[in-house]
Amino acid sequence: MLEARIYVGLRDKDSREQKFDTEKYKEILKDVCRNYHAPFSLQVIEGGYYHDDGGWVEENTLLITLIGIPRWTIHEIARDVCVFFHQESVMITCTRVLRLNVRPDRSYDIERDNEEF
Repeated sequence: MLEARIYVGLRDKDSREQKFDTEKYKEILKDVCRNYHAPFSLQVIEGGYYHDDGGWVEENTLLITLIGIPRWTIHEIARDVCVFFHQESVMITCTRVLRLNVRPDRSYDIERDNEEF
């Protein structure tokens, strides 16, 4: 199963300023994931980025974690967020993971990908 992380800086690609409060960006991102029926986790972190013209910015960054979402959906979410937040680019990292959904009754669902738990 695939775990994807999308890193989205919050400074506008042209003005290089953060145009809106971080909470507004978070709400937009939540709406995007909800529209794609993509369960997610969200963190606010700090990051730095070199623009294509060599300019450097340090900025607030949203880190979106998606597990078990098809690749095309991950790319569509990343593209939408890139456009909505007026970014030069966003970064996606992917890792193969084993996912367990643990239930209160002590049962669990395991997504096996030719691996043993």
